[in-house]
Amino acid sequence: MTLSVLLRRLVAAVALLVSTAAATQTSPYVYVLGVGQDASFPQAGCYEPRCLPAWEDMSLRQEPTAIAVIDRASDSSYLFEATPEFRDQLYRLQREAPFPLTGIFLTHAHIGHYTGLMHLGREAMGTQGVPVYAMPRMLEFLSSNGPWSQLVSLGNIDLRRLEHDTPIRLNELSVTPFLVPHRDEYSETVGYRIDGPNRTALFIPDINKWEDWEVSIVEVLETVDYALIDASFFADGELGNRDMSQIPHPFVSETMALFAQSSAEVRNKIWFIHMNQSNPLLNPDSDASRLVQNRGFNVAREGIRLPL
Repeated sequence: MTLSVLLRRLVAAVALLVSTAAATQTSPYVYVLGVGQDASFPQAGCYEPRCLPAWEDMSLRQEPTAIAVIDRASDSSYLFEATPEFRDQLYRLQREAPFPLTGIFLTHAHIGHYTGLMHLGREAMGTQGVPVYAMPRMLEFLSSNGPWSQLVSLGNIDLRRLEHDTPIRLNELSVTPFLVPHRDEYSETVGYRIDGPNRTALFIPDINKWEDWEVSIVEVLETVDYALIDASFFADGELGNRDMSQIPHPFVSETMALFAQSSAEVRNKIWFIHMNQSNPLLNPDSDASRLVQNRGFNVAREGIRLPL
């Protein structure tokens, strides 16, 4: 058995121990519900060799990125993103935390991040007053465009306004939205800083290139314990002839290069998430996944728990 294999198994064992500890304690924790890009894996109409096995074997499928923050001490659970797979993700969240959903935080108005709100309407759950936290343009988008505006008029959701860099308090938790550059056709885009009683997590599922942000991600990583960050694409060229500059994201290869000189402790804070169906990191047995782990980074998987 090689040293690299031993190290990977050790990292996996430590992650499992941390994850199990988070589930059995009363302190809040992050619970990963999905790690894919907006359209899941496999995407509709993909019948290429990399997609075909997942059509036959449901265990290979990956749902759009969503996380939950669970606080058992107050019987609270907050969902970050309302994805098209909201139904399944809510089920898994409520198996993990068997109490009513306390609220939903949205990052922006791209299809994989808010359209799951449809399940709260009268054709489905018919909820009353579920708090939905979002930035001003996102709130205006929901209020002014059907069918989302019907959720507001019928009282299925209760819109809660957020402001850039202004924290809100949720029992033992503090959640702070911050603006990030992205394709803001319908709303602004935010990431979230989630402060618990003991640790802090960063959640940035979508952003343009790191250099487009006026903030240094390297410096931000010094202030948090975990960073679940955009890993839509592993490297340039993975979409064939498509011009990837039209859909800018930081390539995983670029992020790893950016943190190449950082300490092992800092690199270990990073959890790559929001992976497009073209990204080989979706396969935990791929060469790309092994490369990322060997360089000291993590790849988020459904069911991971990170204590706060």
